[in-house]
Amino acid sequence: MSEQREPTTAVPAVPDEVRVRRALLTVSDKRGIVDFARGLCELGIEIVSTGGTAAELRRAGIDVRDVEDYTGFPEILGGRVKTLNPRIHAGILAVRSEPEHAETLRELGIEPIDLVCVNLYPFERVSSRRGVPDSEIIENIDIGGPTLIRAAAKNHAFCAVVVSPESYDAVLEELREQDGALSFRTREALAAEAFAFTARYEAAISRWFSGREEEFPQHTTVAFEKVLDLAYGENPHQRAAYYAEVGTRSHLLSMVSKLHGRDLSFNNLLDLDSGRRLVEEFEVPAAAIIKHNNPCGCAVGATLREAFERALECDPQSAFGGVYCFNRPVDEDLAKRLHELFVELVFAPGYDDAALEILMRKANVRILWNQERRRPVAGEHDFKRVRGGILVQDRDTGLEPREQMRVVTRQRPSEQQWGDLLLAMRVCKHVRSNAIVLARDGATVGIGAGQMSRVDSVRIALDKARIAGLDPSGAVMASDAFFPFPDGPELAMDAGIEAIIQPGGSQRDPEVIAACDRRGVPMVFTRRRHFKH
Repeated sequence: MSEQREPTTAVPAVPDEVRVRRALLTVSDKRGIVDFARGLCELGIEIVSTGGTAAELRRAGIDVRDVEDYTGFPEILGGRVKTLNPRIHAGILAVRSEPEHAETLRELGIEPIDLVCVNLYPFERVSSRRGVPDSEIIENIDIGGPTLIRAAAKNHAFCAVVVSPESYDAVLEELREQDGALSFRTREALAAEAFAFTARYEAAISRWFSGREEEFPQHTTVAFEKVLDLAYGENPHQRAAYYAEVGTRSHLLSMVSKLHGRDLSFNNLLDLDSGRRLVEEFEVPAAAIIKHNNPCGCAVGATLREAFERALECDPQSAFGGVYCFNRPVDEDLAKRLHELFVELVFAPGYDDAALEILMRKANVRILWNQERRRPVAGEHDFKRVRGGILVQDRDTGLEPREQMRVVTRQRPSEQQWGDLLLAMRVCKHVRSNAIVLARDGATVGIGAGQMSRVDSVRIALDKARIAGLDPSGAVMASDAFFPFPDGPELAMDAGIEAIIQPGGSQRDPEVIAACDRRGVPMVFTRRRHFKH
């Protein structure tokens, strides 16, 4: 019979509750820190703090012990080294149920730290500002803060860590209810939040460095932060939330307020993203109506009302229950018109008081107010999720200048046709491929989307125009990719299309050009595809 051996290392006992007697507070974001510290003091908890935080607390009349007093070592190197000290980290990391650890603390006279409240230098904010020198950005890489957070989070069995001002009230409430103690469940939840916090921070730093070196580095680290829980996913049985990429200058819902209506859904945001990007293409008043992540109408006009009416004309049937996006504030006149329709969501950079009162008469319509004035950072990447990974590409932004395009037919477009061709191509960029857009006089008159063959998309665009009572005769046509055969352009010209724009690049380009020349229809090659899979 083999001899039974005692385990060499005992599993430390983890208490359900840890009484907080000493707290280390060192924060860059000082929102709520005075009230939090005051609440800790009222519970008899000693406050240890560093330079700026200590000064803030003393100004509020709160008794504070300096870190220098705790460690017996001064802050040095202009504050770069202040909490990087073995006394602090031993006070945080000691396993209180381990006799050897307890003895070490006694021998060295190290006082345990039971709660660490830390947030970090504002690297994300500083690095996202334009014109900030590299030296300032690098100086905002926090070293001591993440080390404190990770130490406390690792040892959450005996030490609590708080990284968010939004957690202060809940932590204080539990401390008051439990006579100065925090439960293991709370400490574990705080630790999980802390590791996510430092992961996000490191991701932002990694992103900044990798973006300077190469466009697609060998390793990429991207962090996302939850912005909003959504009503449901693509289908009602799917749960969903919206996360924004950490470090972006702006995102879909940055500076966007929901003024009225039901909770946003997954599909709402997909459609909103499409519509917002589309109306941002235009400097003049523009309106876009989105349905199932495709525009079913888009137009520009002298007024927003005019632009909307012409966008609606393109496909009023599909516009039913759509997402309506505008690049100008909504006034009373337009609001009255919208009130007559079934609208899922309205997105605009403002509403006058009368307009808002009218729109809010419908209980369910979602009204979003866009106050974002920043443009996305140039070079923003587009991510698509696939099984076990992501595909990364440059975002398809902007439209190539007219002067870089080439008229390939004998007949040249008129200036009126040029305007419509460029509008049609702008809209085409936002249509799921294969994409065909018909336009006339600054408005779409037919849109064909998502077909497996390009000629079928042409046929659908023409049919959509006719169903809406819009004669395609005299309109222009845009295609997001080349025509592989002359059949698509010939079908369009038979219907009266008078100018065509497409990227070009097919082996049969000469046949397609010849077909247009025979009919006297101008064709423009953009030399750039705008396929949207």
